[in-house]
Amino acid sequence: MRLAVFDCDGTLVDSAHSIICSMQTACSNLGHHLPEPMDIRRTVGLPVEDAITMLFPDMKHDQVWAVREEFRNVYIELRDKGEICEPVYDGVVETLSVLDRAGWLLGIATGKSLRGLENTLSVHNLKPNFVTLQTADLSIGKPDPDMLHKAMRDTGVEKRRTVMIGDTSYDMEMARNAGTLAVGVTWGYHNVEELFAAGALGVVDTFSEIPQVIDNLLKEDR
Repeated sequence: MRLAVFDCDGTLVDSAHSIICSMQTACSNLGHHLPEPMDIRRTVGLPVEDAITMLFPDMKHDQVWAVREEFRNVYIELRDKGEICEPVYDGVVETLSVLDRAGWLLGIATGKSLRGLENTLSVHNLKPNFVTLQTADLSIGKPDPDMLHKAMRDTGVEKRRTVMIGDTSYDMEMARNAGTLAVGVTWGYHNVEELFAAGALGVVDTFSEIPQVIDNLLKEDR
């Protein structure tokens, strides 16, 4: 068996606009200065509290959790109004079908909550593609290997036949920490140099390249 685990934000869907809007609104509502959009983009993929700590290194613990809760409230309000913008990237649907037909098991490891992830997958009718969903509210967040360890336990796939696919250095570091293979994508929130430095064994420019690249990685491991 072979397992391909995907990040969500910045890999499957472009959620930067909604995350930036929610974070800036939460900070404004609580009287904090507004983080720059580019700074927020760089935190995408981390658990929300870790992202806030990165944006506000001197913020006290109780303030971090207050911003975290306000961020989630704002995000949920936008979602309930149908104002969340998370377009799926080109080639995602077709490539997931290619991988499924080739016998790959598919999973997700994301900084989203399970509720948020399931909503995103439902909007794009992607949930049936995945056999394991790992989220930051049920696991230790990236770059800790916990989510990948759970995905491998769920599917019974060993680490040398598991590939993590994501757009940030946090994804690559998580794969390295878990002992799995790692492939970066260029359309997300961290640059190519960061992906390779964090442990990527390959980086792709389009979703359609993924099946060949991960097949080749497993062949090299034999």
